[in-house]
Amino acid sequence: MLKILVIRFSSIGDIVLTTPVVRILKKQFPDSEIHFLTKSQFSFLLNDNPYVDKVHSLSRNLSDTIKELKDESYDHLIDLHNNLRTKRIKSALSIPDFTVDKLNLRKWLLVNFKINKMPSNHIVDRYIETLSVFDVSNDKEGLDYFIPEKDEYPISLVNATFENGFVALVLGATYFTKQIPEELAIEIINHSQLLFVLLGGKDDVEKADKVEKLSKGRVANLCGKVNLNQSASIIQQSKVVVSSDTGLMHIAAAFRKPIVSIWGNTVPEFGMSPYLPNKHSKIFEIKDLSCRPCSKIGFNKCPKKHFYCMKKQDPIQISEYIKSIYAIK
Repeated sequence: MLKILVIRFSSIGDIVLTTPVVRILKKQFPDSEIHFLTKSQFSFLLNDNPYVDKVHSLSRNLSDTIKELKDESYDHLIDLHNNLRTKRIKSALSIPDFTVDKLNLRKWLLVNFKINKMPSNHIVDRYIETLSVFDVSNDKEGLDYFIPEKDEYPISLVNATFENGFVALVLGATYFTKQIPEELAIEIINHSQLLFVLLGGKDDVEKADKVEKLSKGRVANLCGKVNLNQSASIIQQSKVVVSSDTGLMHIAAAFRKPIVSIWGNTVPEFGMSPYLPNKHSKIFEIKDLSCRPCSKIGFNKCPKKHFYCMKKQDPIQISEYIKSIYAIK
């Protein structure tokens, strides 16, 4: 029996993007035992995944984690994070390991000199390439996300009117320069004339309240009121998902939802666009900005102080596209 450890410490979207790896391993080697090491705050993303046999949480003291992992006697290690801590783990375990190339130099060239040497394949495909030694194939089943029964959140709990259909709009993102501005969200909602559910965390409550107030009664505001799994449940019930480059965008891709993704400071060329998306998904981005991408992750404020990557987005064009796919089954 093969016993394999997969490592990805963070974050939400990045861990969701690893789900094809564990599924492919488990389904093509059904007698294998698949373990996953991540940060404790993200372990809930994997606890209900039927392709993961055991989830380990990264300890503050890396030596404690290494001791725990040594006791498992793994045959192979798949490193999908590739940083100093994973190097220490690989050195300590001293077993065959296979590591993703994060292409940091190429990303640096794209951010700093706008020289695009990135490969055309998605990060998920690069993750799957680490499995080549196992002679497995990409099953093309996309991403996975498993919602525990306790977190299923019927839309009727929000408003019975929304049972006839709604758009999920993700306001939250870790960095400001990835977030959909409140003004853009309001214009999209009001022009679309559809019902919207706002999703985000506690940090997004003030912005969401403003959007709700100015959206002419078409909004159910759940920002800061539901956890991530419950947000995923709302997305699963939606007809269309509007999101920036963030974790809930990848969760929407796992549910094969039509995704209208609005890109700020990051670019799809980094390899993290929706993976195997619904055929009606569409990317909206301002391509002719000399300052974009300004980061491979994001900033808490626009370095150029104008935030054109979001403020130049066309809300009418976006709204019209949402309406055009809303009724498609």
